[in-house]
Amino acid sequence: MIEENKQKFITLFTENVKREGADKLLEWLLTTDFFTAPASTKFHSACEGGLCAHSLNVYNRFMTLVRSEYGEDWEQQISHETIVLLALLHDICKANTYKVDYKNVKVDGNWVQQPYYTVEDNLPYGHGEKSVYIINGFLRLTREEAMAINWHMGGFDARVRGGSYSLADAFYKYPLCVFLHVSDLMATYLDEHK
Repeated sequence: MIEENKQKFITLFTENVKREGADKLLEWLLTTDFFTAPASTKFHSACEGGLCAHSLNVYNRFMTLVRSEYGEDWEQQISHETIVLLALLHDICKANTYKVDYKNVKVDGNWVQQPYYTVEDNLPYGHGEKSVYIINGFLRLTREEAMAINWHMGGFDARVRGGSYSLADAFYKYPLCVFLHVSDLMATYLDEHK
């Protein structure tokens, strides 16, 4: 399944993202653990290959939402390239971030070492903003695309929990923010498992 998801991701990306630098971004992505990394340490898709699978789930949910909202003429509102970029790369910040460690756990009265994922972030830039930073190192995002990726965590974003009101402004001004956030939520809680 990991290799199959990797090929789906690469196909979606190469067939739809035509901006200058897209090839370099994909080359870089292939040097990371993006396709084998988990999507989280212990929450949704906390398994090998979970990050790529989650990104594809977000893409599927995004397409469903856009078609539901705009109908058959959805591409008059949002380009397919934009949807692919947002869905597949919103969590690019997680590449090379999760590491396997071991903890002692009692199983049938015996202590055994059990693997688990931990975070080792060598670029502690935040979450959505880190994804925007990484992507913009290779290709240009539009302002609305950057806003959508930046705020895709919605109310779970640490900045919002800290008191920032920018999220609401972004949601009102940029519909893509709402689409990506809702797609991410639906994929996380409806399509994936803890």
